[in-house]
Amino acid sequence: MAGTIEQKVQQLLVEHRGERIISFDFSGRKYWLKQPEQLHGRMRLLKAHPESSLELEKSCLQQLAEQHAPVPHIVYEQQGCMVLEDVGPTLKQWIARKDVSPAFQRQVLLDSAEALAQLHNLGLAHGRPALRDISWQQGQVKFIDFEARAPRKGMLYQHIRDLLVYIHSLYRYLGPNNQLIADVVLQYRRSGGEIIWQACKSFLASWQWLYYLMKPFRHRGGRDVKPIFWLLWHFRHA
Repeated sequence: MAGTIEQKVQQLLVEHRGERIISFDFSGRKYWLKQPEQLHGRMRLLKAHPESSLELEKSCLQQLAEQHAPVPHIVYEQQGCMVLEDVGPTLKQWIARKDVSPAFQRQVLLDSAEALAQLHNLGLAHGRPALRDISWQQGQVKFIDFEARAPRKGMLYQHIRDLLVYIHSLYRYLGPNNQLIADVVLQYRRSGGEIIWQACKSFLASWQWLYYLMKPFRHRGGRDVKPIFWLLWHFRHA
């Protein structure tokens, strides 16, 4: 299979030269081909060395897989590209679908919370586990687009940041659906994340003055602003 998929990749590299990411089907399965981002104009100054970024992403995924983290499998790679298995729609896509029931969507979110706790129990952090960076397929949760690790920050700090980003993202895409979000966060806590949740609550204690400042924006602020109030609300009322 490797030789055959290699031939497919070489064909795609010719046909789609310079395209950052494309999807394709091979032997009845879906894959993603990633190449270095092609930068133009001032973006070449703002985002230097896209080739190095791709190689760093490869190395990160390989290291995470060795540590049994739930990440997409690299099925083929060479200098300047890699092919990832498709791991299903993201959570953002699942909750926007109209052809699945609320109960199904709830289970998808519960599975993601458990998976995040398990990732943290492995001593790993994602860096930005928003709903658009978590996929679900047939009960399997995978984390995509890991941010570069921050070795200068302790793992507890990274776990706190992960959980706050995750809860913020829940409110961003679900709105103030407080009971559902409380259930999802409770799943994280019950799956081994209680210490991290308590650390988040302690961390935000000194920021609760923002609660009253943000309250007027809880329903009419921007999509990134409104969730800040509800994030503070969650820990204030937990």
